[in-house]
Amino acid sequence: MSGARLPLFLDVDTGVDDAMALAYLFGSTDADLVGIASTAGNVPVQQVCENNLALLELCGISVPVSMGSPDPLSTPLRTAEDTHGPHGLGYARLTAATTDLTEYDAAEAWVRAAHAHPGELVGVATGPLTNLALALRADPTLPRLLRRLVIMGGAFDYRGNTTPVAEWNVIVDPESTAEVLAAWDGATGELPIMLGLNVTENIAMTPELLSQLAAAAGCSSTPMSVHDERGTVSTASNPLIRVLEDAMRFYFEFHHDQGEGYLAHLHDPLAAAVALDTELVRCRAAAVDVELTGALTRGMTIADWSGHWGREPNALIGVDVDPAAFFDRFITRVGVFARRLD
Repeated sequence: MSGARLPLFLDVDTGVDDAMALAYLFGSTDADLVGIASTAGNVPVQQVCENNLALLELCGISVPVSMGSPDPLSTPLRTAEDTHGPHGLGYARLTAATTDLTEYDAAEAWVRAAHAHPGELVGVATGPLTNLALALRADPTLPRLLRRLVIMGGAFDYRGNTTPVAEWNVIVDPESTAEVLAAWDGATGELPIMLGLNVTENIAMTPELLSQLAAAAGCSSTPMSVHDERGTVSTASNPLIRVLEDAMRFYFEFHHDQGEGYLAHLHDPLAAAVALDTELVRCRAAAVDVELTGALTRGMTIADWSGHWGREPNALIGVDVDPAAFFDRFITRVGVFARRLD
């Protein structure tokens, strides 16, 4: 690892936008991806593992992949095949990988990575925080070992996308989010960055931007349209672009059915990008907690902007982002990387 590359550990529930986050990191020469934890969320954990291994093999990359808990800390698992497709990657179908998972689980993978890169490891969590909460139970020193932690989760002064007030990753396992945030109460060092729907829903992929990505990869592809027959297969000549287009078409159709337009919010790639460059977002520090008992508000993330609780901040909350700057970087990095796969 050269001095310019950051050791990075990714915890994902892959997932269409998780796959886009993986592609972003594959194309980031400033990232040294040292491990991937698979968490149950968008689809069950076994399917997440299969998706991660298959994407790595498609892209010719070798990174240890560990399986996480099949269930949240204290509630039954809920999944989101309606959003991400029956296998988590929309209409995309990947060849089954020939590689194996690690012999240790995802919680141990977090701990091993942190101890292997003390003070340097950047952690990124784009799914429910089950694995990280279990890792913190096993090793409460993790907050001091991590250089940075970026979490995609929550909604701050903003509507939820799963309940009126709760974001998906948090509501799947709100106890784990509460435990992770509590681990930074009074902790020294850099606070975790939380990117909620209030910023991530500004990162809207469109068919036009997807066509720009194909062009950056130097491949031929038929532009998508809301008028296309549902499930139309990508014609992209590049293998990675073909997978991403087939995945994104399902995601576009879901958002369209929700009345949001023929587009898709790239929540998780923003977290991957911010992990490498925190200047992509503007943040505010606050004490953050999660509602666990409310009949109508379970899973709501609350930021005490005015200090009513009398608690020190335990998170940096993303409040502003420049989508154009993000997409310029995303298209360049993923496009250049995809070119190498032809």
